[in-house]
Amino acid sequence: MLSTDRCHKPLISALFCSIVLISCQKDPISTVDCTGVTPKYSADIKSILDTNCATSGCHNSESKQAGIDLSTYSGAKNISLQDRFLGAIQHKKGFLPMPENSAKLSEDKIDLLTCWVQNGAVE
Repeated sequence: MLSTDRCHKPLISALFCSIVLISCQKDPISTVDCTGVTPKYSADIKSILDTNCATSGCHNSESKQAGIDLSTYSGAKNISLQDRFLGAIQHKKGFLPMPENSAKLSEDKIDLLTCWVQNGAVE
């Protein structure tokens, strides 16, 4: 005869795994209507990143927290291709909210960064 514990272990394991997977899911990245909005790195994005992200101790060329350098176009473009860039800026569940230890960026800045990414992160 099988012990009750042995019969329930697979069920409990499956239930635990389901709960863990559901709680670790990430929210989808939001898109915005970018009609008529074509931000460029040099004109629109660099100043936002320099002021809020590419600062000393964070994502500048010296600190490169988490291996991310947002002080150059190539660094910003490379990370913008990953969901974690907009996920962090948009404060989505499952992403580390950025800027760290600071207020969320204004919605107009978030929308501008989102449009920049949606439009191919133009220089």
